Amino acid sequence: MDDIKKITKKILKFRAERDWEQFHNHKDVALSLVLEAAEVLEHFQWKSLQEVNKYAEECKEELSDELADVAIYLFELADNLKIDLPSAIEQKMSKNAKKYPIEKAKGKHTKYDKL
Repeated sequence: MDDIKKITKKILKFRAERDWEQFHNHKDVALSLVLEAAEVLEHFQWKSLQEVNKYAEECKEELSDELADVAIYLFELADNLKIDLPSAIEQKMSKNAKKYPIEKAKGKHTKYDKL
């Protein structure tokens, strides 16, 4: 999880060097995060499962760039909100383990309240 902190510092340095802090408020970074996530989804729109799998193999660089954009805004937003992302992930995984116990959830896509 130290990698997340290192990458976040690089993101913040990049932003500071360009004097973009003034534009990167919580709302706009959250909007950018969603827009970038939608760009990931756009790569798969209208494709069959077979086409998606082939596309994922053939277009790894494009998908990698899109996922990186999502991560950049995610890490920046967490920092802006003073959220320790590695700790938040650990806490959320712990909550999910309680909501989705292995003995009830294994091999199922059922929502926790319907298990």
